[in-house]
This record gives sequence, structure tokens and C-alpha cells, in this order.
Amino acid sequence: MKITVLNGSPKGDTSVTMQYVHYIQKEFPQHELKILNVSQRIKRLERDEQAFQEILDEVQSSDGVLWASPVYFLLVPSQYKRFIELIAERGAEAVFERKYTAALTTSIHFYDHTAHNYLHAVCDDLEMKYVGSFSADMSDLMKEKGRAGLLVFADEFFEAIKNQPPTSKSYRPVTWREFEYNPDVAEAKIDVGDKRILIVTDAKAHQTNLVRMIERFKLSFVQEIPVVNLNDLDIKGGCLGCLHCGYDNKCAYEGKDDYINFYNTQVKTADILIFAGAIKDRYLSSRWKMFFDRSFFNGHTPTLSGKQIGCIVSGPLSQNCNLRQVLEGWLELQPANLAGFVSDEYGDSADIDGLLQDLARRLVRFAAADYVRPSTFLGVGGRKLFRDEIWGRLRIVFQADHRAYKRLGLYDFPQKNVKTRMINAVVSLLLRIPGFRKEFAKRIKSGMIRPYQKILE
Repeated sequence: MKITVLNGSPKGDTSVTMQYVHYIQKEFPQHELKILNVSQRIKRLERDEQAFQEILDEVQSSDGVLWASPVYFLLVPSQYKRFIELIAERGAEAVFERKYTAALTTSIHFYDHTAHNYLHAVCDDLEMKYVGSFSADMSDLMKEKGRAGLLVFADEFFEAIKNQPPTSKSYRPVTWREFEYNPDVAEAKIDVGDKRILIVTDAKAHQTNLVRMIERFKLSFVQEIPVVNLNDLDIKGGCLGCLHCGYDNKCAYEGKDDYINFYNTQVKTADILIFAGAIKDRYLSSRWKMFFDRSFFNGHTPTLSGKQIGCIVSGPLSQNCNLRQVLEGWLELQPANLAGFVSDEYGDSADIDGLLQDLARRLVRFAAADYVRPSTFLGVGGRKLFRDEIWGRLRIVFQADHRAYKRLGLYDFPQKNVKTRMINAVVSLLLRIPGFRKEFAKRIKSGMIRPYQKILE
């Protein structure tokens, strides 16, 4: 059978992900895996409809489709996101309909689940027959167990295409409401003092609700609030995955477009940031994805620590919980303080006015208090994963991260806490004594709260 492999890596054939595909081909020579480098060729596919049609023809003639991509910034690369947008923009959904499909990614398991959620939802929206996914650590192919698991995944995919079993959907279609937001004037205005606010958006003129929400939010303040539209910036392209930035945070695009100067001089210097965009498929636009991907010139080092963040979203946000988690997880990793979301999904214009006004109030209040809400697992887990990877196998490439992690105290390994290690050793020995163990069990609950009672006295 013929499988069309849609390669999401901007690196094309030199992608780590494609080595997994090549291994599947090696072990299943009876099937043809036709690799199409759609991300690497995205600029041509945008301008050349015939080139895009050739991709569709390959999909049409295939027995199944494999979405194969590295994980970039909690999702797929912006170039892959743009290819998915083109499917809808050019009315090509029918080509994918009822095709059996699966997803394969490579990563270090940092928010690979949100990338898979996104691809799964896209496949459901395209009415494809989604049969499974495989999220490989980038080094799994070097391990016998990793190779064995990959082959089980591939064999199951091929068997599904052959046997045509029923599949179920995990994501309901997204529904938009017909609603025109008409803001009222702001009765009270907030003084931001010495805090610098920046609104970043990709709003286009036809996105009336988004444009009006931004304007209404601006009117919440005494001061004039600057807005930067990503569509007005000269951004040559998405992250290339070249890792040129690993040693000293110098991007391959350095001096070639506006992005790095914009991020360094405006984003990093703001106290309060507003990200404003409209939902497009199961995310924001590919332009927004490009914004996030290109910030990787900073590596895995936090750049928004302590900042206040607000999100203004036009569209059915509650139907895109994965998008919300992507933003929450990324901001907790910084750690920045996500003051809230406002969307036009529910309520009337007066309700949205109130939500925007209250978001403005909270942003300024939290900024004045230097408040950052404690991280949940989304941030804590991500920081520990990066800590271990930068200390270990990624250090040789990400030297800039290693230097920054040492400077910022992010290498907070538990074995460095000598006091805790000594207590654990002594108490572990004492617990071997039956009498001590019995007394310890009696006192454990009161002992756990004793330090807190001292604070409360």
C-alpha cells in the first residue's frame, strides 16, 4: 500500500523525525512511504497552487496519511500549521476525508501531548479515520525497545488501513456563534503609572470583533497603549530548527528581519503584555505560531519572568482547551503571571466590556504587587524536564542555556540539599527500630502541620 507522509520538519530530509519514517520503510519494504516535505516547501506551496495541488494528488492517491513532525513550542512548527491552514483556505478538505491516518512526533517529551492533541483534532475536523499516535523521544530509535514500539505502531497503522475498522472521534466540531461586538465607552480609566504595556496581535481588518476588543481594552487606560501587529513586521520565516542559536542565542535570521529586534526591545522590556488573536482551526494563526517559534533564539531560557500577561481571543476558546493549556503551560514555565483570558464567545457587548475592563485592572494591580501565581504541574514539570535535559544530553548544543541555568539557579537538583539528605538518612535508619517506627506513625500527622502552626501563632 502507499502511505503519504506529510513531513512537518523545516529541515526536510535531515529531520530526526524522518529517520523514524525511514526505519519504518526499512522494516516494511512491501509498503511505499512517500515523504512530502510540506513544511520545508511552505513558501512555494503558498504562492504556487499547482505545487500545492501536487501534494493533494499524492494524498488522494494514497491508502493512508502519516502526519510526521517534530514538536516545536508545544505544538507543530509554524510552517506545518500554515500547511494545515492552506487545506481549509483552498477548500481541499474532501481530499483527506475518510483517509486512515496516524501521527508520529519526535521531541524530548516537553508538551508533546498538546502537539498530538492538535493533530488529532485537525484529523477529526478533516473527517479522517484517526487510528493512533506515537510520540518518540528523539533518541528512542537508538534503543531496541524504542524500535520495537515504533514497529508495533506502524504495523497497527498498516493493519487498520487494510482491515478498515471503525474509528471514533475525540473532538467535536468547533462552532462559532454569529455575534457582533459593539463596545461602549469606558467610564473609568486606569493609570498604569510607570508600567509599560504592549499589545501584540495579528488582527486583520475583517476580524471586527478582535479589532474592537483591542480598541476597547486600550480605552481602559489613561495612557495611550502601543499595539504591534505581527503582520506589519518583516518576519522572513519560521524557526528553521537549525540550532544555530544554541551556543550564544544568535539566530540564523539575525539582521535579516525585524523579529529579533522587536522581541528584544519591545517584548522583553514590557511589564504587561497582551496577546490578542483569533482562533484558526484548533489554535491561533500560523503567524502567531511563528512568533512563538522564533522566540526560540532564546533557547530554553525564560525571557518573560515576572511579567503580567493577558490574552484576548476572538472565537470559541472553551472548545479549544488544548490551546488554553498551551498558553498556560508556556507562561507558567517563564514564570509569568497569566491574569486571564477574555473572548467574545459568550455574553453580550456589555459583558465583554466589563471583562476587558476588569482584565486591565487586574493586570495593573498584579504588576504593582509583583505578583506571579504559583506554578502548577504545567510549569513545575516543564522546568524540571528542561533542567535535566540542559544539564545532560542537550548541553553540548545549548551552551547558552547551560550558562543561563547556572546563573539563574535553575539547577536546583534535590541531591544538592544536604540537610534534607542527612535527615532522610538518619530517619531511615531509625525507622528500622520497631518502637521508633510505631511512635513515628503516631506523630506523623501532627508533625506535618507543626511548622505551619508556628506561622499561624
